[in-house]
Amino acid sequence: MTVSWKLHNAMGPGLVGKEPGTDHPPISLERMLDLTRGAAAGTRRFDGVDLSLYAPHVDMDADDGAFQALVDALKSRGLVCGSVVAPVWGDLGGGSAMGDAEQRKRFLAAVEKSCRYASRLREAGVRPYGAVRIDSADNPTRWAESPRENSRRIADTFREAGRIADGCGEVLAAEGEICWAGMHSWRHMAELLEAIDRPGLVGFQADLAHTYLYMLGYNAPEHRLLNRDYSVDEFWEAYGAMTRALGPWTLDVHVAQSDGTVFGSGAHDKTGRHCRADDPRGKLNVAKCARYWLLDGDGVPRPAIKHICWDGCMISNEVLEAPATWDKILALMVEASDSTAAVAKRG
Repeated sequence: MTVSWKLHNAMGPGLVGKEPGTDHPPISLERMLDLTRGAAAGTRRFDGVDLSLYAPHVDMDADDGAFQALVDALKSRGLVCGSVVAPVWGDLGGGSAMGDAEQRKRFLAAVEKSCRYASRLREAGVRPYGAVRIDSADNPTRWAESPRENSRRIADTFREAGRIADGCGEVLAAEGEICWAGMHSWRHMAELLEAIDRPGLVGFQADLAHTYLYMLGYNAPEHRLLNRDYSVDEFWEAYGAMTRALGPWTLDVHVAQSDGTVFGSGAHDKTGRHCRADDPRGKLNVAKCARYWLLDGDGVPRPAIKHICWDGCMISNEVLEAPATWDKILALMVEASDSTAAVAKRG
């Protein structure tokens, strides 16, 4: 059996941290699809994209004609859709997963709408795999006002969201990132998943850039695994500890580079900075780090993960608009996939 993962590009970098009327406006879905389709690494191409289900890229309330136009846009470029991002945040009509009854109701409504839309894409033949991505839609500062109660509320909300997803034939991947309440350290994230207790249905989305910040304890110093002057051996020991805790829950993987700093733009809270694939300040051996998430402790591929996705949010439009950027990204993803496949054991 050949081991491989489909290679996807996230459409989110065209949206996250972008503001209309500024020098970093949103990049249209059509342009992002064209840049993805145009990228090449030898004979390899991107297999698909991960979509963000909110304007200006996707209007889930639009008519059947708009839906078919999206399907046709993917098919005409030889791309499929994998994971999708649910608009669970308050400014997009959702609400805090640890909020009051009305806020949590809006959160769950956003999850349900996203799961139904994702299922439609599957039924249309353009979404063969992937998860629906969520987060707690609140921040660590408010969470810290009542940690135990707020974590309990998030777990209850995510558990109900999992029930909704299951009814639509979908799974949920909670994005591990230092800006999300109750998910802002590797230990809090693991404890939340254990409290939800829906393995295979409500799992983890590992992003290499964000989980690097987990190890540095940026928003949870008490859970720091690395000091700033760490050695190579200390890095991999810490990486192993983190992935032993979160790897078994992982349903979705974002390949990314990080320089170890944080950044925020637009309405997006400060979080781990994504770097260019060839950024000399990058701290990560991307291909080796990806291996820890894609393979279990015995070196066997995690069966739920069918694709890997590049995420480069909050990178300048000038860089994103350059075709060479995407060639370099694709080459790094090929390296991550092929090098991991070369050492993988068959289950």
